[in-house]
Amino acid sequence: MTTSSHRLPTPCFEHVIAMSDRHGMFEHAKGKEPRIEHGYCSDDVGRALSVVIRHASTDARLDRLTGVYLGFLDRAVTADGMVHNRMSSDGKWTDEPGVGDWWGRTLGGLGSAARFAPTAGYQTRAIRAFARAAKTRTPHIRSAAFAALGACDLLRVRPEADPVRVLLSDCLDLIPRRPGSQWNWPEPRLRYANASLCDALIVGGITLRQPVTVRHGLAMLQTLLELETGAQGWLSLAGTSGRGPDDPHPLWDQQPIEAAAIAQACLHAFEVTGDLSWVHGVRRAWGWFIGENDSRAMMYDAAVGAGHDGLEHFGRNSNCGAESTLAALSTLQCAISITAVRR
Repeated sequence: MTTSSHRLPTPCFEHVIAMSDRHGMFEHAKGKEPRIEHGYCSDDVGRALSVVIRHASTDARLDRLTGVYLGFLDRAVTADGMVHNRMSSDGKWTDEPGVGDWWGRTLGGLGSAARFAPTAGYQTRAIRAFARAAKTRTPHIRSAAFAALGACDLLRVRPEADPVRVLLSDCLDLIPRRPGSQWNWPEPRLRYANASLCDALIVGGITLRQPVTVRHGLAMLQTLLELETGAQGWLSLAGTSGRGPDDPHPLWDQQPIEAAAIAQACLHAFEVTGDLSWVHGVRRAWGWFIGENDSRAMMYDAAVGAGHDGLEHFGRNSNCGAESTLAALSTLQCAISITAVRR
């Protein structure tokens, strides 16, 4: 690997700022220009809040965006705990609230805000919105994993919040963890954000003091790294159709959120175990963004902090939407964290 610590760039948020306005962060971009006509989604705004809030105290523009994103998610959560996902560019909800992935991503963002909020006001608003969303439950595995990670963040600052602890337990119960009959992953196919399942078990197991749950998460993460690493030693991620037991490397189009989820899970695995092998997982994930991938394509533009939407057979998608940009920045944050921990 060539991802040594002195080569890590400083996170740049110019593209995030350009993709955002007074309502939220636009979902799509054509090149690096926001596609305003497609509006916003809670799925991305939750991720944006988790990424940006860690830098809110160092940049007034990011502090302002923290307030924008937190307000978006607060308004998205209905009184019964359901969550709106789609908002038009004029600030109106265009969907019925539900508990799909956006419910989990909203709880993930609110949990991050509760933990990393630069002000008491932000923290209080995040905790109250989280409490509303925690009234309901999701039947969807990945949504549950995202919510579990948010619950763990909130419990770091409010360990006495028993309803959040119950939510965390319920979410972890949804996540499959036993090897399947065809291969060692507990689902018939890898789908998307696969490492988030491992991450939720690792962090959730530590939070609930369930060592067996932690071991399941670590074993799943090790299996995932083996499945998602090519012969060359770099990440060769599942494509948009996932990966099955008989699918070869490489597959297309590879999505940045896969690398980001791996980076976060490996960082947490290292923090829990102290095992340096997990450091390599974080570095491999960051390496994917800087050309250590199946197309040898740069997936991150460090000059403006933009991430490209997908790794293609002969290069990369030229568009830099919210999901991919936030995935790149999140992975960079993990790479910086792992370097700081090892000093």
